[in-house]
Amino acid sequence: MAESVTEGHPDKIADQIADALLDEFLKKDPYSKVSLEIMVTTGLVFVGGELSTESFVDIASTVREVVKDSGYTRPELGFDADTCAVITSIDEQSPEIALGVSREGAGDTAIVVGYAVRESPELMPWPITIAHRITKKLADLRKTGKMPFLRPDGKVLVTMDYEDWVPQSVRDIVVYVHHDPDISVQNLKEMVVEEVINKVIPRELITSSTDIKVNPTGRFVIGGPVADTGLTGRKIVSDAYGDIGFSGGSAFSGKDPTKTDRSGSYMARMIAKHVVAADLAQKCVVQIGYAFGLTEPVAFDIETFGTEIVDKEKIEEAVLKVFPIKPYEIIDFLDLRKPIYRQTACYGHFGREELPWERLDYLDKLRELI
Repeated sequence: MAESVTEGHPDKIADQIADALLDEFLKKDPYSKVSLEIMVTTGLVFVGGELSTESFVDIASTVREVVKDSGYTRPELGFDADTCAVITSIDEQSPEIALGVSREGAGDTAIVVGYAVRESPELMPWPITIAHRITKKLADLRKTGKMPFLRPDGKVLVTMDYEDWVPQSVRDIVVYVHHDPDISVQNLKEMVVEEVINKVIPRELITSSTDIKVNPTGRFVIGGPVADTGLTGRKIVSDAYGDIGFSGGSAFSGKDPTKTDRSGSYMARMIAKHVVAADLAQKCVVQIGYAFGLTEPVAFDIETFGTEIVDKEKIEEAVLKVFPIKPYEIIDFLDLRKPIYRQTACYGHFGREELPWERLDYLDKLRELI
């Protein structure tokens, strides 16, 4: 199973604000140390966290820009970019943390996980890929005006049947669509099935027994922060691989790249994707353990679940010759001090070719070592 939410979901508004602020700080000071947590609720955005930077950012303006881009531009939605209050409570980064990071150690203690599997073209699990495709398509139809009755909030749950770990077909799709009051649930379902589901899911994955539900509880007129408080980091499985993948348990948004739960996760995904794309295995999980202040990982492991074509030890040895896993080497290798993070805050951090950790630039080098 896998879940995805639209960019107007309260938790995703929080993630987008956190990463938009991170980008603004990095634009002016690439060495900014940022750790932000956001809460959104009725008429209010609260920005808290720790910060060490040489840059100045107009926090309120950035917050309102994100809220507006998320679709909350009308008072009748119960949450409005122009009228919501923005409260900040930001402290300087702890001197003990600053000392540990300045010595090129890990900026946090973290278990990170990277996953890749030969299923979808993106080498991602099909359930999470399909779920993100649906929510992204809903947002595109709303923004372009092709479905003007759509409102920003929404959620999708996809269930697939597997046999011997091979995906067979989609069993269930449940779509919750935030909408204006003047459209019927039946008309809404028909349009979502025709214009979204039938256009983003490969036909071979849909069968006569696939059960599609749209707003099964009825109308969804009241949504967004007025209906549900949103917080940073509450969609960590949706941000990663869905329930078929592993999770180290840490959130990504609002953290600068010295936080290894973010940068380490990106490197772990890059390694796993290269292993699968190089045809060294059909499925790969990379796990790395980091301890705050230490310059070396405390643990590293690759699991290929019996799908490997050579010994796992040989794959691991080759991987460590190609890819860095020390915290500060990862930052330089992936060029992570750039303002690239807001785009990651919706529709997953993985399986998107525009992101640096998704590039397959080292396949030949990896194959040469096997």
